[in-house]
Amino acid sequence: MVIGLLGGSFDPAHAGHVHITREAIKRMGLDRVWWLVTPGNPLKARQPAPIADRLARARAVMDDPRVVITDLEARLGTRYTAATIARLQAMYPGVRFVWLMGADNLVQFHKWDHWRDILRRVPMGVLARPGAGVVARLSGAARACRVDRVARGEGLGVRRAPAWCFVNVPLVDLSSSEIRARGDWKA
Repeated sequence: MVIGLLGGSFDPAHAGHVHITREAIKRMGLDRVWWLVTPGNPLKARQPAPIADRLARARAVMDDPRVVITDLEARLGTRYTAATIARLQAMYPGVRFVWLMGADNLVQFHKWDHWRDILRRVPMGVLARPGAGVVARLSGAARACRVDRVARGEGLGVRRAPAWCFVNVPLVDLSSSEIRARGDWKA
């Protein structure tokens, strides 16, 4: 079993999240994807809407039996991705996990707590996002880990970490920040 992990605030979840999830399943050979709706983001000053509202919205926009919407981090009490991945690997020793992120997150990935441990633990799939392709490929984390980059996402889940890829996908120009700014998300 190969499970992709897509973590984030999902404040709110939208069609862009759905799109990159389906592309990751298709292009990386994933059996499932878990959306890890986080209690909060340590790198953001603004705290997200209540987790129950974000979970409900995520379940409303993502209707695919291969995708699980979960508040697992809140239930585990983990605050950082590296700790969440370590706990999941201990809980599910027979499962292979792949960390998924949009290219916009790769830009500041080097600021994440124990970011190198994430790369050492699981392969990582980075999916293109509008306006973030070039800057993501030139980011500090991308440069620091360039020797671990693989050309394609196919079979990423069976590769040994460290391994990461940048996958160009058709772009969906949506962001949670823009949805909130327009007033279309009132949780």
